[in-house]
Amino acid sequence: MEFDEGKIDEMTLALLWLGLHEECRVWKGFDWDAMDRLHAKGYISDPQRKAKSVVLTEEGERRSRALFERHFARKV
Repeated sequence: MEFDEGKIDEMTLALLWLGLHEECRVWKGFDWDAMDRLHAKGYISDPQRKAKSVVLTEEGERRSRALFERHFARKV
């Protein structure tokens, strides 16, 4: 099956916001290829490190929050 990597990356980044802790750290329990692409785009620290979490960059945190709100916030 073919899939849209851009959409996968967008949803992964949005869901990283859900797991945010310590102000900028997120658990890296997502697809490795998607995490590598997010790192290449400058949104997260290097997921290949031994740490169990990555750090959202300033731009990554802003974009993650915006994507989470766009896709998952309830419209009141």
